[in-house]
Amino acid sequence: MSDSANFPPRGLFLVIEGIDGTGKSTQAQRLAEWLRERGRGVVTSREPTDGPWGRKLRESAATGRLSPEDELEYFLRDRRQHVEEVIAPALAAGKVVILDRYYFSTMAYQGARGFDPAEIRRRNEEFAPVPDLLLVLDLEVDAALERIGARGDTANEFEKRDSLQKCREVFLSLAGEAFVRVISTNGTPDEVGAAIREAVGGVL
Repeated sequence: MSDSANFPPRGLFLVIEGIDGTGKSTQAQRLAEWLRERGRGVVTSREPTDGPWGRKLRESAATGRLSPEDELEYFLRDRRQHVEEVIAPALAAGKVVILDRYYFSTMAYQGARGFDPAEIRRRNEEFAPVPDLLLVLDLEVDAALERIGARGDTANEFEKRDSLQKCREVFLSLAGEAFVRVISTNGTPDEVGAAIREAVGGVL
């Protein structure tokens, strides 16, 4: 028996990011199904979570945003609980974890409110693991807003045009990092899914 058999299976941590309207939730589910078909154990989750801090954040998107300081603090508390209760245990069990939004969204959306994205990242990476692969789904802001409208929604307080433009810029600023892949979502969902699977295949 090889020595490697004494080690637990290694999990894989995949994060899908991008401004709203880029199809993150759809692609996260498609990716999960594709990996399950290949025999991988998969855990899907999202942020903000459905925990107590995440619920407060979701409510604020419709009822009026919290102060910038409170909002950032709630995101940090929600994420810390998420890491401890979901992400870390799943990775330790050798699962593939797929997240729809993570601390890169906090860098973008809270960065658009005046915080330093680099400082937000530093505070998160004190306790939150860096993903093996970050998939940034990219789309022009006007096209994203059209998609939000086409699905019958209206842009909430997190999604106003100027804010979205700043958020997109933060996401695209990550493009040069080794674990980041930027994927255009101008194509069909099938085309986007194929590009995502190709990127994920490189880290499996």
